[in-house]
Amino acid sequence: MLLAIDAGNTNIVFALVAIDGEMRTIRARWRIATDPRRTADEYAVWLSQLLALEGYERGDVEGVIIATVVPRALHNLEVLATKYFRTTPLIAGRAPVEWGMTLDIDEPGSLGADRAVNTIAAHALHPGDLIVIDFGTAATFDVSDYTGAYKGGIIAPGINLSLDALVTAAAKLPRIAIEAPATTSVVGRNTVDQMHIGIYWGYVAMIEGLVARLKAQVGRPVKVIATGGLATMFETHTAVFDHIEPDLTIQGLAMLWQRAHID
Repeated sequence: MLLAIDAGNTNIVFALVAIDGEMRTIRARWRIATDPRRTADEYAVWLSQLLALEGYERGDVEGVIIATVVPRALHNLEVLATKYFRTTPLIAGRAPVEWGMTLDIDEPGSLGADRAVNTIAAHALHPGDLIVIDFGTAATFDVSDYTGAYKGGIIAPGINLSLDALVTAAAKLPRIAIEAPATTSVVGRNTVDQMHIGIYWGYVAMIEGLVARLKAQVGRPVKVIATGGLATMFETHTAVFDHIEPDLTIQGLAMLWQRAHID
């Protein structure tokens, strides 16, 4: 069993993945708030309890792979793997699990690990020209061509960041839940409704507008793949997504781990 770890700016996702040939099955997944100060011992206590609840134990984990965009969190995750799972973890983007794709951008070293992993997984699952949208702390739009080469993309504020900025800067505005408005009307009759409309439909308009511009620039048929926890919330109110892959990053990490062991 593989323990795949995706350390993002807001949360760290741990996923237990069973691999059988080309089949990658996620047996369990857990999420914890990202805190670089959290020690390997703390992770181990938490994970051991969750593994037991799912009927597993630490000995069932045969390998660990980590992708992180939070460098300060990496050391304790590596210690977790070596001390408690008795294995040397693979770090996505480092030998022997380099990306294995062309990075056709000005600063290849600045590409976030999650974005690279998403591109690898998306291309394996959906060949062709792609736009991969990941709804995380930031909303990222990543473009790859039919050869799998990474061509660049867009970074925009995540919807929660947008709401936080709005509420923080405007003293009289209340904090609201991130959800679709009750109707499709874009004329709000009260403050809360107007905020829901501005946040939700404004975000949908941003997604559709940026995708339209990206497609026009690519100039060929493009499939749009969405991932991240909020992807399904937008799915029913826009036709811009061709596929939703909620576990794209974890799938990509499992693919990288397989590649390292096959090679």
